[in-house]
Amino acid sequence: MNDGDNPMSKAHAAPRCTATSKRTGERCKGPAVRGWRVCRFHGAGGGHSPGTDHPSWRHGMRSREWIEARAEITELVREARTHALGDSARHGQ
Repeated sequence: MNDGDNPMSKAHAAPRCTATSKRTGERCKGPAVRGWRVCRFHGAGGGHSPGTDHPSWRHGMRSREWIEARAEITELVREARTHALGDSARHGQ
């Protein structure tokens, strides 16, 4: 029987999943999904898009945008304090 007769020959020749087991350390032997490095069991093509469409979305206060905004505000406050401390030192206070 040659490879042309076996309908599973393409599946057997497919790239393998790169996920490894935490317990044994062995790699998964499942075929990787096309365009991914892992199989369907290990997350290929799965999951939800981040943001308000995600089912676990609550308020967004820990979203990437809010974290970046808080970092900018913190930086502005630090600059204001630095300038205020510098001004008070110059005026002898």
